[in-house]
Amino acid sequence: MTLICGVDEAGKGPVIGSLFIVGTLFDEKDLPLLKKIGVKDSKLLPHKKRIKLAEEIHKIAKKIKIIQITPEEVDYAVMRNNGLNLNWLEAHKTAEIINELNPDKAIIDCPSTNIKKYKAYLLNLLVNKKVELIVDHKADKNFLECGSSSIIAKVMREEEIEKIKKKIGIDFGSGYTSDERTQKFLKENIDKYPEIFRKSWSTYLNHKGTKLQKNLGDF
Repeated sequence: MTLICGVDEAGKGPVIGSLFIVGTLFDEKDLPLLKKIGVKDSKLLPHKKRIKLAEEIHKIAKKIKIIQITPEEVDYAVMRNNGLNLNWLEAHKTAEIINELNPDKAIIDCPSTNIKKYKAYLLNLLVNKKVELIVDHKADKNFLECGSSSIIAKVMREEEIEKIKKKIGIDFGSGYTSDERTQKFLKENIDKYPEIFRKSWSTYLNHKGTKLQKNLGDF
């Protein structure tokens, strides 16, 4: 039995809400089932389809590990002088997932422009140095394992955003800075709901009248 893990994230860029990183572990022989049910990159799927597929993936996977990184933790990685940026943070969380799932092969959708450096950094964090690592910029599109993780991560993020909207009673849109509703909500409520915002984002800082965020930092 060969165990393969796919790792992907959702919610790296928005100014509102958490970043979710997901690892899904499969027996290699079960991968055709993912293709059969229609797994693909979550960005190519409508919301309702993602929800249905996430339920099916849970049935097929041997294990699933979900890590939620709150706005506060994202800000800590970006703003503090702790040697971390968002890509390093993702590497540490990805290593946590791989170490727990303990696959024979791990396929990672790479957040960094420098695949070689990211892969080396990640390998150094792993307990099992013999695990086969595939690090790719389009892993969520090219590998069903990563497509599965991208679907679950996206569903988790969408659920969180809906919970926030329900809690505060305001529809602020997607939470991304390109969304005009999000921009309007941020401007009008920047001090009212501080816990939901990423305070290291330039959009937030601009509204607060402070300096721009530090570089999110590709390697």
